[in-house]
Amino acid sequence: MSGSEAITEQKAKLREATLARRDALPPEIRAAAAEAIATRGLPVDVKPGTIVSGFMPIKSEISPLPLMKKFAEAGASLALPRIAGRGEPLSMRAWAFGDSFERGQWGIREPRSNSPQVVPDIFLAPLSAFDRRGNRLGYGAGYYDMTIKAARAKKPVIVIGLAYSLQESGDVPVTERDERLDLVLTEREVIDFRGAR
Repeated sequence: MSGSEAITEQKAKLREATLARRDALPPEIRAAAAEAIATRGLPVDVKPGTIVSGFMPIKSEISPLPLMKKFAEAGASLALPRIAGRGEPLSMRAWAFGDSFERGQWGIREPRSNSPQVVPDIFLAPLSAFDRRGNRLGYGAGYYDMTIKAARAKKPVIVIGLAYSLQESGDVPVTERDERLDLVLTEREVIDFRGAR
């Protein structure tokens, strides 16, 4: 087995174990965690013109919607991803609370196809697992890594992972394709990696 195959296998095992723990959380605990993150206050400053991209939660993902409302109240414009295709970065589209959706891949709610495409300043990123070095384990398709890399090539961006504390891992296996997080927000704490680089 090559080194990259071994890392892929390690990632798959960690993803399976962490998602099983996440799936076991009762719905009321999940809702309380999302609210705890939002009521703590914004982890970064919002300047005029700031664009914050969130995501529509699927399965047992922590909901970013309460935090997105706080960003909008602070004056940020919002965006949500559209899946452009396998192997392609996500297309981030302008979106606001009250806007209608289209059903995308896996039934995920996406902004309408005619919504303007934007490059966010702040990404709220879903994840399977994270560690204390800012490493993020996604779901295996690499959509967020490609999207964040493309955005970072254009301008400084802040990537904030949203997770339950039980998604923390001692060591997330990484490759050169994996993009690091700037912060992680859990129901218990704000973990800031920006000074550790």
